[in-house]
Amino acid sequence: MLVNLLRINSILVGIVGSTMSLPLIVSIVYREGNQLLFSYLGPIVVSIIVLLAVNLPLRKRKIDLSIRSSYMIVASAWIFASLVGAMPLFFSGVTQTFTDAMFESVSGFSTTGSTIFSDLESLPKSINLWRCITHWLGGMGIVALTVALLPLLGIGGFQLIKAETTGPEKGKVTDKITTTAKILWFIYLVLTLLEAILLKIAGMSFLDAISHAFSTLGTGGFSSNNSSIAGYDSAAIDIIITVFMFLAGINFSMYFYAVTGNFSYIRKNSELKAYIGIIFVCIIGTTLPLISTYGNFWTALRYGAFQTLAIGSTTGFATADFTLWPSTSQFFLLLLFFVGGCSGSTSGGFKVVRWVVLFKQVNNETKKMLHPHGVFSLRLDGQARETDLVTVVTSFMIVFFALIGITTLAGCLAKLDLFTAFTGAISMVGNIGPGFGKLGPACNFGYLPIALKWWYCFAMLAGRLELYTMIILLLPSYWKNR
Repeated sequence: MLVNLLRINSILVGIVGSTMSLPLIVSIVYREGNQLLFSYLGPIVVSIIVLLAVNLPLRKRKIDLSIRSSYMIVASAWIFASLVGAMPLFFSGVTQTFTDAMFESVSGFSTTGSTIFSDLESLPKSINLWRCITHWLGGMGIVALTVALLPLLGIGGFQLIKAETTGPEKGKVTDKITTTAKILWFIYLVLTLLEAILLKIAGMSFLDAISHAFSTLGTGGFSSNNSSIAGYDSAAIDIIITVFMFLAGINFSMYFYAVTGNFSYIRKNSELKAYIGIIFVCIIGTTLPLISTYGNFWTALRYGAFQTLAIGSTTGFATADFTLWPSTSQFFLLLLFFVGGCSGSTSGGFKVVRWVVLFKQVNNETKKMLHPHGVFSLRLDGQARETDLVTVVTSFMIVFFALIGITTLAGCLAKLDLFTAFTGAISMVGNIGPGFGKLGPACNFGYLPIALKWWYCFAMLAGRLELYTMIILLLPSYWKNR
């Protein structure tokens, strides 16, 4: 297992390091100084040395992965990626402590989007680009990217994908997991480029368009603007990002089925229908009370729809400080904190499909009360599912809300008020970004104590990896009889 862990993590470190070439080029073009230059060159060189030193001697050795080892490999992969991602932030001097650099990096890769920076516009352009790149890498999954580039992982790659991807059901859209990973990453890339082009046409600079496309499709929410998307004050930009946040919250398998003409599967998909319904209801619920605030329905819809998708897709962008909105609008936004996007999307949160399963089970239990001798099956996508799916979802719900409870307590111990600590906990575990109160969209996380920042790092990674992948490593039973 140790050999496999070293090989896969060295490859992943090499991939993350190589992506620093983009901010390195930007740093050279904008003449941002030698310190910043070496902040990228150092990790790039080290990652290449590690990659070659580990893999060249073992290149002919087959990689065999067990279910047990896949959890360790995936969890360590995200930790190592975050450590590498923190290096430019720390060595460039933009963060005063390694804790802040690590928090920003974890927030980036986990696509949470909470930042410790109070003045984003004063940061070097290459740093802002790197922050957004971490979103893009983490959105579809850094391990999924590794699997896509490594056919030698074979069947074992599916175990890694299962340990990383979101949702209660893991599957392949093709027979080979490497082909599946390549297809999903290609779709991801095409959508990113399309959004970047549209944002450039709408008035963003080339660099900002690329950066915000990375953040949107990764459902992260990092921006180079202190006021987030509000700083552009453009209806066209708001609409484009709103649409792509909605698209990013959909299971990416749906795009594969759309391209291949399998529209019957899309029409039958229970989660997609529920996702569209929830977003529609929350847009209306958020928008209507805003008419008195913004003066007319269309302006209210522009802001209401944007913020609904920003929270619903867990992207976390902002065009306004929603904590100042009418309480009814805030209610619908708070409701979305507990929902999240679709499984298999880049969104965080509890996931729509889990709520679908729970509500269908409630419906079945109600029918059993009326018809005690009836037999009712749980149906998803028009097909009967095994009853243990309810147990799986219920167990996840218990762990999900238990971690939110513990994280809320951690916030309270750090002297946050209860509501701020609670919404901050949901934001961390659900990878949403902003909370309410002192962690709202107009605030940052830089003032938090060191211990809470490190706990939030754990909560963000646990939330991104569907809880169990991180938590299972804390159980004594995992380490017994190894």
